[in-house]
Amino acid sequence: MFIKAFGSVLLFFYNICNSYGGAILLFGLLVKLIMLPFQMKSKHSMMRTTMLTPRVKELEKRYATNKQKYQEEVAKLYKEAKINPMSGCLWSLIPFPIIIILYAVVRQPLVALMKLSQENIDVLTDVVTKLGYYTAPAKADAYSQMTIANVLHEHFADIVSNPGVAEFAGQLKDVNFHFLGLNLIEKPSLMFWNTPEWANGLWYVALLMFLIPFISAGLTILQTKLSQKMNPPQDAQTAQTSKTMNLVMPLMSVYICFIMPVCMGLYWIEQSVLGIIQEAILNRYYKTKLDAEMAEFNEAQRKKDAELEAKRAETERLKAEGKTQVNANTSKKRLAAQERNAEEQRLAAIRAAERAAKNPNAELPASQVGTRRFARGRAYVADRYDVTEAEAAAETAEAAAAGEADLEEAKAQLAETEAVGTAEEKE
Repeated sequence: MFIKAFGSVLLFFYNICNSYGGAILLFGLLVKLIMLPFQMKSKHSMMRTTMLTPRVKELEKRYATNKQKYQEEVAKLYKEAKINPMSGCLWSLIPFPIIIILYAVVRQPLVALMKLSQENIDVLTDVVTKLGYYTAPAKADAYSQMTIANVLHEHFADIVSNPGVAEFAGQLKDVNFHFLGLNLIEKPSLMFWNTPEWANGLWYVALLMFLIPFISAGLTILQTKLSQKMNPPQDAQTAQTSKTMNLVMPLMSVYICFIMPVCMGLYWIEQSVLGIIQEAILNRYYKTKLDAEMAEFNEAQRKKDAELEAKRAETERLKAEGKTQVNANTSKKRLAAQERNAEEQRLAAIRAAERAAKNPNAELPASQVGTRRFARGRAYVADRYDVTEAEAAAETAEAAAAGEADLEEAKAQLAETEAVGTAEEKE
């Protein structure tokens, strides 16, 4: 479906300019114009993200020991700035499926441009073979349709008038694949001096075909450098990834342009040139616009930080003076629990004071923590594993007997506290 749709667009442009190379360039321009609004949005978001880098670094230092809090604060910062950090990645991936589909269109002109069925293609192949214009390769050839389409251009009148193709003769198109002296369905060769063009004295054509992959790689590097100039990596890991991509992408460009027809290299070069122009224009446009936006945003953040700092300082002052206020939004149940806890601590302190008054020389039980006599359990013995079982049992019994009276007193006090708390909750 996509192949035939792209093929119809490419054929439309070919009919306008009567040039296959021109059709490829117009198709590339159309793709760039369609993608422009999305790429503008992506560029805007990426530049805003870059301008927030100083604040992100500040948050990284502030929450160096709390990665979760740092991530939460960064996400909050992006949300307030209305930035989606992933939006730039999504649109940058879309051109790759387009290149893949365009490659399929270029590789299958009989299907994409002429809408021939496989049965029609088989008949056409038999006809051009019998006429002596084409020899079927011993192995399957992925570019056979391109070769037959080129043969069709060179002997169009003879082939169309052949009775064998009468059924679909109206669908056949005379497509000229030559552009600026280049045959766009051929592939560049590393040994350009051994090509037919070189042998026929067209050394400049052979040399140009050889240089196209390297021109494409050079323009890819230039476009990447221009993009990173305005959007430098925010951290070491991103910088290392960008460095790797800066090396891989040009090499990939060279490789792809050598294994694909020349027209794909032409398309890649055009996209790089248009991308460089787009980067230059959008960088200048958004830089002026974002300077004003970020100045306003930073001022709002500064005021917010100042308010938070003032509230924090006021809270610290009230704590120091013992004047902290109860949060008005705290539930009655929680307030009652807090009061019960405070009352229990008060009663425990009173009991400790009474015990100290009755027996000033009494030693605190090993199980006591603060005012809580049996915080470690009534049977707690510090050196349990350093004494015999008999001694441990005796110490346990003694501790239990010593705390029996206190237990009864604590139960009475606790019952009284719970009664008070229940009454407050009902109110």
